[in-house]
Amino acid sequence: MGRFVYGMNVSLDLRIEQVPGDNGAGEWVRIDEELHREWNAQEQALALMVLGRVVYEIMEEYWPRAREDVSLPDYMREYAEIWTAKPKVLVSRTRQSADHNTRIIGGDDAIEQLAALRAETDGTIGVGGAALATQLLRASLLDELLLATHPTILGFGRPLFDDYDMPIELDLLEHRSFESGVTMHHYAIRDVSEAS
Repeated sequence: MGRFVYGMNVSLDLRIEQVPGDNGAGEWVRIDEELHREWNAQEQALALMVLGRVVYEIMEEYWPRAREDVSLPDYMREYAEIWTAKPKVLVSRTRQSADHNTRIIGGDDAIEQLAALRAETDGTIGVGGAALATQLLRASLLDELLLATHPTILGFGRPLFDDYDMPIELDLLEHRSFESGVTMHHYAIRDVSEAS
């Protein structure tokens, strides 16, 4: 059985966007070469990626073209190769087609389809998108969090999970610090029955 792992850049107060639509960008994010190479390694190790529509469309707009952009550093072109080649599942009610090694799951039974995908996959399944991660968490399908915590407090903005107000018990699996001041924490989400 696979594991759904939600990976995200976050502020110290667990915000992923300061301004709606900035999609994880902004001056508060400190993604230098060291952190980028770590994300490359994490993504390369995935069995596949499962992405919400908004995240997928942001990624498909930029990364396939970035592979050939010689003005970019090699680690960014490497990520572009990884993203484009990696098997992906797009969760969307509106998209009918997708390129770049992507298949689409949609409809009212999307969570059931994702549960079946998890059961039939060996390895780690990367999750991209707060709305999707929240749905997986509500369905008790989200297994782990991989958070790159940037040393800033935003005070407002989009949270790590959308409209989720229940306690989440975690176990720290590993952590790492970067010269930029970013720390990466890898957590297992405890089963609800274990947490009570």
